[in-house]
Amino acid sequence: MNSISPNKWMITITVMLATMMNAIDTSIVNVALPYMRGNLGASVEEITWVSTGFILSNVIIMPIIALLSARFGRRNFYFFSVSLFTLTSLLCGLAGSLHSLVFFRVLQGIGGGAITPLSQAILRENFKPEEQGTAMGIFGLGVILGPAFGPTLGGWLTDHYSWPWIFYINIPLGIINLIMVIRYLEDPPYLVREKGKIDWPGLGFMVIGLGALQLMLEKGQEKDWFSSRFIIWLAIISISGLLLFVRRELTTEKPAVDLRLLKNFSFASGTVIGGALGMGLYASLFLLPMFLQQLLGYPAYDSGLIIMPRALAMAFAMPLGGRLYNKIGPKPLIITGLLISAVAFGQMAFLTTDTTFGVLLLPQIFQGFGLGLAFVAVSTVTLSTVLREQMTAATGLYNVVRQVCGSIGIALSATFLTRGYMTSRTHLMENISAYSTESTKWIAGIRQLMISKGTDVVTANQQAIKVLGRFVDKHSYMLSFNRVYFLVSLLFVITIPLVFLLRTAGKSAVEDVPLE
Repeated sequence: MNSISPNKWMITITVMLATMMNAIDTSIVNVALPYMRGNLGASVEEITWVSTGFILSNVIIMPIIALLSARFGRRNFYFFSVSLFTLTSLLCGLAGSLHSLVFFRVLQGIGGGAITPLSQAILRENFKPEEQGTAMGIFGLGVILGPAFGPTLGGWLTDHYSWPWIFYINIPLGIINLIMVIRYLEDPPYLVREKGKIDWPGLGFMVIGLGALQLMLEKGQEKDWFSSRFIIWLAIISISGLLLFVRRELTTEKPAVDLRLLKNFSFASGTVIGGALGMGLYASLFLLPMFLQQLLGYPAYDSGLIIMPRALAMAFAMPLGGRLYNKIGPKPLIITGLLISAVAFGQMAFLTTDTTFGVLLLPQIFQGFGLGLAFVAVSTVTLSTVLREQMTAATGLYNVVRQVCGSIGIALSATFLTRGYMTSRTHLMENISAYSTESTKWIAGIRQLMISKGTDVVTANQQAIKVLGRFVDKHSYMLSFNRVYFLVSLLFVITIPLVFLLRTAGKSAVEDVPLE
């Protein structure tokens, strides 16, 4: 068994600094995209590659961190990842064209994608078994709060300085982090350095399958999904690549990604629950800013501030969840967190176009509290039956599933939102006609108001019809938001049965040797 490092808190600060930088960069860019678009002369479709490229490379690097750690040493690989992330942050800020910015963002994503699972593995091995809940509470603060605070920080930097500063802010933090990596991180004694043959076919299938899947999720709504030949081909390539990848990894002697970990039923169940939490979290991070900006007219920075109560509730719930983990066990914590989240998202299904900040406050606080409790317990129990020497591979697999499911959550939310809007608009328009008493009264009232302000009859009539059209559009979107929030609530409810498949003690399903 690996001894606990006497510098565990300095190690914790070291890995959490890097984790926070990467987590914030997954969302900080989004509010600055309009400014980048104007500065670089890019179209709306082109500028989205700044986010897509980062997430794409994040997903591809995560499953192979165990392979790279074994080949180069985990400390060396961590140092390289932070160095790459910091250097490319500088290059992103200096980029003078869209192509160079996207290229550097892809490289930044490769560095950042390795940081999160490596940090999780390092934290787990540097805390005693009875402190694992605390360790995952600390880890969760970085992973979940980063995307929550990112839009607010990005909006402030962009408004007060310029968009390159959302990248420059990483440079001093990255340099400090590199010094700390050199000073405090060491390779664990169980890490076996291997320089044997690399499973290139497995790596190739993985890159093709995951890359095509992530690209399909990012571009699906924009291309109207399977009405586009581009999306159809991506789906075919993704399914084929992933099937060949799974077959290769389960049959080769030394796989690039150890999928045999999923034979551990508790680990597999926890990974699925973590994926569901990722779907719900990322869907909500997509939906609420859209609702605030599109329907209520809030600017980007203000909408970021309104999201803050949820982030603060998470910050309170995660350490609390870590403390409660050993006292009441993971299952009550996870079920409580899922139920609180389900109720809170269910409340969001009754919002109206007159919703105020006060109405949003309590549901957001409960969302943050529920997600915080569930995330800590799931992260802890999922890895509790995994051997230490398999921990790096397990954290890579767990995090890539959470990341991909987060992308699925965003893609499905966008699709359901658009299609729900069209359905609602059709139903509302069915009740508007020249023979409808209510609609003719409504138009007559608006027309009369405009005429009283000096508008001629013809123009007043045209404007009244336009106002009615905007009114219908707004309420159609409102109904669609309500439905999507209900589906997110339902997702948490149907995830609860999986909790009973989790194990917290006994022998690992992967090998007949316990963690400790």
